[in-house]
Amino acid sequence: MNNFFLQLKNLIKNFINPKIMRPWGNYEVLAEGTNYQIKRIEVNIGASLSLQMHHHRAEYWTVLSGLAEVTVNENIFTLKEMESIDIPLQAKHRLRNAGQVPLFIIEVQNGDYLGEDDIVRFSDIYGRV
Repeated sequence: MNNFFLQLKNLIKNFINPKIMRPWGNYEVLAEGTNYQIKRIEVNIGASLSLQMHHHRAEYWTVLSGLAEVTVNENIFTLKEMESIDIPLQAKHRLRNAGQVPLFIIEVQNGDYLGEDDIVRFSDIYGRV
């Protein structure tokens, strides 16, 4: 594919599925429906999401590349490429990039409400509590 068409393809992709920037990295919504949403999440080297929970949704994370440190309630797990974990409804959880390269995961959310305002933060290194 020549350079023009590659650039056009990337412009269309970014218009349809724009990256949402966060202090820890970014995400893009790949698919969504009434009770599910699928995101591709990139966590920068040394970054972590807040310790949080959700009242209305559970999540399922699969590591695509990198090394993830995942906190679920009082337990801490280290996940490598192609390993997955369930985050139950109302579980306190956190995702941290524990590697030396960007961390990419797929997040599958399911529940009766999937809005970004269903995040209860307990601690956050970016001051968003």
